[in-house]
Order: sequence, then structure tokens, then C-alpha cells
Amino acid sequence: MKTLSDADIMRLVMQKQRAALEELYDRHIKLVYSFALKATRDEQQAKAVVQAVFTRLWTTEKGYDPEKGQFVNWLLTITRHITIDHLRAEKRYHNVIPLEPERWEAITDHPANDPAEVTSRKLIREQVEKAYRFLSTSQIELIQHLYWEGYSLSEIAKMRNEPIGTIKSRLHQTLKILRHHLVL
Repeated sequence: MKTLSDADIMRLVMQKQRAALEELYDRHIKLVYSFALKATRDEQQAKAVVQAVFTRLWTTEKGYDPEKGQFVNWLLTITRHITIDHLRAEKRYHNVIPLEPERWEAITDHPANDPAEVTSRKLIREQVEKAYRFLSTSQIELIQHLYWEGYSLSEIAKMRNEPIGTIKSRLHQTLKILRHHLVL
């Protein structure tokens, strides 16, 4: 197997020959890992990216086309896409804001513990809760995904299996309802 080209080995990988995947791994692990490590700046995250890349090679149905370029460039493109997806997922995970303001109030040195701020937040929360009564479950989920969980409109459309135009229209209607019922 050492004498075969990357393209030949990838064809064997697509036939689910484990030894072929192991050979590609041995040949390209350093490149994939160094790329992932440089992008993530974290060894554990880089290892997760490496695992995802080689899992993708094993599960891909499309495969590598030698007429479109060199194998190593194709592999780095896959690595780049998976790294970006991984970093976005990490960012989304770490940027989720808890929706329970009661937790914010429990932090003793938090600047928002000023009595005027606490009262203001309670009033705003009450108004938002009242306004939410006028929204459908789908509209509430859209607001949650978009504003609190950090998904883009196109990501929400894919998750819901709906056209992006439908999502945009639903968002427009949702914001219109909220504007009408919020007196901030």
C-alpha cells in the first residue's frame, strides 16, 4: 500500500478497506493535526477535528476527484471546513446566554444588582413574557435560535427544513408583533 498514490488509496477507502484509511492517516495526520491546531489553538479541539476529518474520509460518498486538483489540497479543504464548523459550534456553545435573569441577580458583585436595574429588568421581563403570549411556538423558537443561540437565518432554515424566505417572513411578523406589544 505504501507504493499507491493518495488517489488510489482513497478509492480503497471508499470501498471500506480499513488498511487504506490507516495508510492515509499515517501519511497525513501531521498535516491535518498541525492545520487544526493552528486554527483552534487547543490540542483537544485539534484532536477532535482530526477525528472528524478522517471519519469524513471514511463516510464520504463523493470522494476525491484527481481531475479537480491534488489530494492534499482536497484534504486540507475538508479539514478547513470541519475546523470552521467546529469553531462555530464552540463559539455557539460558549456564547449562549442563560435566559434566567434570576441567576444574574444572584451574583453579589454584579453591577446589575442596583435596585433600579433589578426593577427595570423585572418590568422588561414581564413585558416580554406578556408579548410572548401573542407569538406562536414556531415564532418563539425562531427568536430563541436567532437571538439567544446564535444561529443564522440560513442555519435555522436548514434545521427546520424550510425555505429561507419562510424564515425571514416569520421573523418579520414576529418582530412586528413584539414591537406592537412591547412598550419599552
